[in-house]
Amino acid sequence: MDGTTTAKGERKAGHVVHAALAGNLAVATTKLVAAVATGSSAMFSEAVHSVVDSGNEVLLLYGMRRSRQRPNAVHPFGYGRELYFWSFIVALLLFGLGAGVSLYEGVRHVQDPHPVQHAYVSYIVLGLSFLFEAVSWRVAWRSFAEARGSTPFWIAFRQSKDPPTFMVLFEDSAALIGIILAIGGILASQLTGMPVFDGIASILIGLVLATTAVLLAIESKSLLIGERAPPALVQSIHGIAAAHAGVRAVNSALTAQLAPDQSLVALSIEFDDTLCTGEIEDCVAGIEHDVRATFPTVVALFVKPQSEAQFREAVEQRFGGEGAGAPL
Repeated sequence: MDGTTTAKGERKAGHVVHAALAGNLAVATTKLVAAVATGSSAMFSEAVHSVVDSGNEVLLLYGMRRSRQRPNAVHPFGYGRELYFWSFIVALLLFGLGAGVSLYEGVRHVQDPHPVQHAYVSYIVLGLSFLFEAVSWRVAWRSFAEARGSTPFWIAFRQSKDPPTFMVLFEDSAALIGIILAIGGILASQLTGMPVFDGIASILIGLVLATTAVLLAIESKSLLIGERAPPALVQSIHGIAAAHAGVRAVNSALTAQLAPDQSLVALSIEFDDTLCTGEIEDCVAGIEHDVRATFPTVVALFVKPQSEAQFREAVEQRFGGEGAGAPL
C-alpha cells in the first residue's frame, strides 16, 4: 500500500458516493411526484427512503472532506474519525427517518386503506428507479468486491475500514429490495382489490431499512470507538523492524485505525543489550523511515524499547488472562 494506492482508494470511494447521490436525487424527485399522483403508501415510503439516502450521501461526502484536514495542536492525529462519526449519523438517520416514516406510513395506511390511483405511474417510476439504483449498486459492488478480494462478504464487511463503500452498497441493496416490495404491494392491492397490501408493503420496506440501519450503526460504532489496523499491516511492519540490525525481537504492536487511510502504530521492540542510547535512537529512526516510506498511511509511529518479559507483563495488565497472545 503506497501513496498512489491510497489516493486511488479515496477517489474510488468518492466516485461511489457521487454516483449514488446523483441517482438518488433523480429517483427521489420522481418518486415524490408519483406518490402525490397515486396516493400510494409504498410509493411514499420509497420517496422518503430516496430523500434520506440523498441526504446520507451528502453527509458522507462532508465527512470524507473533513477527515482530510491536517493535524493541529488540538487534534494531533488529525480528523480521520470525522468520517466514522458522520457514518454513524447516517445510520441513525436511515433508522429514524427512513425506517420510522415508512413504518408510520404503512401502519396508517393499513388502518385506513385507500386504493392506489393511476397505478401505471407507480410501475413506470419504480421500474426506472430500479434501473437507476441498479447502476449505482453495481458501482458500489464492484468497488467493494475489488477491495475485499477473495475474503468472504460478511468478513470483509466486518473488517472494512472504509464506511462510504459498504454504506452505499447496503443502502442501494435496501433500495432495490424496497422497490420490489413496493411493486409487489401495489400489484397485490390491484389484483385482490385490497389496498391494505400497499400499507403492508410500506411496513416491510420500513423493516428492511431498520435492519440495514442497525447493521451499519453497529459497524460504524465499532470504527468510531476504535478498531485495530489490519493484521497484514502489522505483520509487514514487524518484518521491516526485525530486518534492522540491533533488533533482537519485535514483541508486538498496539494499533488503531484513525481513518480508512490513516493508522497509528506503537511497536514494542527488544534491542540488543550491546547497543548504546545513540545507536538505539538511530535504529528507531531507521525503522520509522522505512515504515513510513512503505506505508504512508501510518500517520503516527511510536517505538518502545521493551524486553519480552516486560512486554508479557504489560499484556497481562492490559488484557488480563484473556490477552496472553493479544497484540500490544
